[in-house]
Amino acid sequence: MGAEEDRGKKDHSEKKGVKKQEEEQEELHKLGEMRERLIRGLEIHGTEKKVLKAMLRVPRHIFVPEYAKRGAYIDTPLDIGFGQTISAPHMVAIMCDLLELSEGLKVLEIGAGSGYNAAVMGELVGRSGHVYTVERIEPLVNFARENLKKAGYENVTVLLEDGSVGYSRCAPYDRIVVTCAAPDIPEPLLEQLKPGGIMVIPVGEYVQELIRIKKDNEGNIHKEKRGGVVFVPLIGKYGF
Repeated sequence: MGAEEDRGKKDHSEKKGVKKQEEEQEELHKLGEMRERLIRGLEIHGTEKKVLKAMLRVPRHIFVPEYAKRGAYIDTPLDIGFGQTISAPHMVAIMCDLLELSEGLKVLEIGAGSGYNAAVMGELVGRSGHVYTVERIEPLVNFARENLKKAGYENVTVLLEDGSVGYSRCAPYDRIVVTCAAPDIPEPLLEQLKPGGIMVIPVGEYVQELIRIKKDNEGNIHKEKRGGVVFVPLIGKYGF
């Protein structure tokens, strides 16, 4: 009788395990369909196809807290704690477009957040490129590292630093992107941008403007306004 009971418990446990696996697979399938719908919706912005393909490969639901997973594939910013947000997908697409990312580039990101934007850029620069992403909030540094590891990105490095001064150790960079609004363009970031490089940064306090900066081969800086935006503030020596 004891052996039969043990077999019965084992069978029940195995059935529960199989059912759980089936439920998880069904959930992943649903999330995949939602991601596809989201990316199709972004096509109206005229985003480059390679950016959309990169975003399609990144599982955004991995990069948000458990309580926010239901909204992972809605085109809206999401709270990730500590007064920070993960940018809306259309904004990620716009910024990646403006950066003109390609294989082999070295990128500096200021404001790692949950690591999602870095993952999309990691897709675009490929294995021969690298993304260095700086975050000042230690729990978010750990969160981003865990998310990127879980998603399988080995070409992204998350650093605990004051992003407003950049990261001179690995400078110069082909591209720099700032995911928080600065009072002005930090001089260290301009210095760390390679000649021929591009920077995208939101500037302003109450009224913010997305600025694309190009440094020509002689080191001259060319600025271009690309529309109004709303970002959390850049905090640090050259921030607010």
